[in-house]
Amino acid sequence: MESPHKGKTGLRRVWNAMMYSLDGLSAAFRHEDAFRQEVLLSMLLMPIALLVNVSPLGKALMIASVLLVLIVELLNSAVEAAVDHTSLADHQLAKRAKDIGSAAVLLSLVNVVSVWFITLLS
Repeated sequence: MESPHKGKTGLRRVWNAMMYSLDGLSAAFRHEDAFRQEVLLSMLLMPIALLVNVSPLGKALMIASVLLVLIVELLNSAVEAAVDHTSLADHQLAKRAKDIGSAAVLLSLVNVVSVWFITLLS
């Protein structure tokens, strides 16, 4: 069955989408320790990216790499919540889904280190 909100169009749909997004950010911040830690890290790193003496493109890449961590963490948290909603029982596929989400977060963190290292050494 389709969501009753799917029929909304125009500005009402945009408004609803924005409110759902803000609800998601709020829920992630309230319930996900890793997301809170990564938000704090981003609050430290993004101003540094703006202050370091690199090209505007370098600054943009540094900030984008940090934002990517937050995006991937949100997706990982969504996968974990959906898996836990389905069942809290140990299951090989549930573990696989959660582990793959965690691996995506790890790779996004490796990306931050790589982008910052290359940009700062250029």
